Amino acid sequence: MSRLNVPTRDDVSPANQAHFDTLTKGLGMVPNLYATLAHSENALGNYLALQNAKSSITGKAREVVNLVVSQVNDCEYCLAAHTLIGKMNGFSEAQVLEVRSGTASFDPKLDALARLTKAIAVQRGKVESALVDAFFAAGWTAENLVDTIVTIGDKTITNYLHAVTGVAVDFPAAPKLAA
Repeated sequence: MSRLNVPTRDDVSPANQAHFDTLTKGLGMVPNLYATLAHSENALGNYLALQNAKSSITGKAREVVNLVVSQVNDCEYCLAAHTLIGKMNGFSEAQVLEVRSGTASFDPKLDALARLTKAIAVQRGKVESALVDAFFAAGWTAENLVDTIVTIGDKTITNYLHAVTGVAVDFPAAPKLAA
């Protein structure tokens, strides 16, 4: 049940209307969670700037982080969105499910990323050195580590926003993980 309404373009400030127009042009819609950010004069623009900032974690790697963090935080909205985006980035349904569990046995480099990301999210950053060492041994860099942490923060923002607001999910539901 939604605790906040999902504002329409007519309900938001001129600055946020411009963001709605950009989102509609690029995505064909304004996702409900983004629209919810527009309750704030600044949050939507700030979030879009963070999400669209340059990063060494892009494409499939970014989706690994998004899927793992959303699973750890049990965010129905972000799991639905990123399951779809993960498939658009070339992951199979089975790979998406595995990544959500915190591993990627099909790719050693992504596996190290998934394992570290899960540990960071679950343990709130207090991870074993062995996981960080494995991350670097898999070919990731210090820049990648910092950008992974920023991406975890990015995804945590929307996970928490959905958890608090309960806005309707406007993407196909993500399948549940096997227990």
